[in-house]
Amino acid sequence: MSQAPASLDAYRDSLSALEGPDQTAIADAEARNAQLTKPPAALGRLEDLARWYAGWRGDGRPALSNPQVVVFAGNHGVAARGVSAFPTEVTVQMVANFEHGGAAINQLSRQFGARMDVHALDLDRPTQDFTQAPAMDDADVLTALGTGWAAVDPAADLLVTGEMGIGNTTSAAAIAHALYGGAAEDWVGRGTGVDDAGLALKAQVVREGVARHAGGDGLNTLARLGGREIAAMAGAILRARHEGIPVILDGFICCSAAACLHAVNPAALDHCVAGHVSAESAHPALLAQLGLTPLLSLGLRLGEGSGAALAIGILQGAIACHSGMATFAEAGVSGG
Repeated sequence: MSQAPASLDAYRDSLSALEGPDQTAIADAEARNAQLTKPPAALGRLEDLARWYAGWRGDGRPALSNPQVVVFAGNHGVAARGVSAFPTEVTVQMVANFEHGGAAINQLSRQFGARMDVHALDLDRPTQDFTQAPAMDDADVLTALGTGWAAVDPAADLLVTGEMGIGNTTSAAAIAHALYGGAAEDWVGRGTGVDDAGLALKAQVVREGVARHAGGDGLNTLARLGGREIAAMAGAILRARHEGIPVILDGFICCSAAACLHAVNPAALDHCVAGHVSAESAHPALLAQLGLTPLLSLGLRLGEGSGAALAIGILQGAIACHSGMATFAEAGVSGG
């Protein structure tokens, strides 16, 4: 499915027609794992990761050699409400930093051999303030979803999506509040470092937005409360599923994009693992809603895809052990 869906209903159709992992590859991976020179389950979650990856790549002894990191950037009209400690000009400045190789995500992508791409989405045209109107109309959200869809390299064998956008933790909190309920305060965090007054303001803004845009499914929520970079991440995650490319999810904002897909079809994230749990206060609750257990917990709150990119190394280690270790028979070791 190389072409992006042409309408939100077509995206819904693509979410309802999802293939699962290759069960033969999983069985082959399990059989190989049972013969490797180690006690059963001695590598813990690395063994689970290897089997998961094998199933999505359709190979019981897979390689991981072509990871892709894609960073999407967008500006948010709701930032005008004062919900961020930084001005929206920072989004443009950070995109330039990404493009010149100076950000944390550049270093992590390089360290783990990942191709890195950057897509800035209409930075001179912020989304609407979602307390006053839908953040995006159908044309805007389809363009953003399509940008994410087209950004995925079909030859990649792993995808990480990252983001940059002043105000986007407020947007992510509104999405989570709309999808999962509770109080607005349950979902807002300090983001770029707002003080207590800023935190209270964020909760108020989230309450107003969700009250205005109640109802609809995950894609409606994405359009009404999201941002272009959040929609682009959703489009990329869905394209990866159709291409059989496993995904490592990043922090709270990335997971809010994934949640919009999950709300339409709970199986939509079966090809995803959570790279880390961030320091953003609501991220653990969002991961729990998605049924995901993070690989890392390092107190990160940078975004950009940084936590997920760091977790590439964990998955590389899992695949290296699974596919590179000798079996008992090959090594001449008793016990196999």
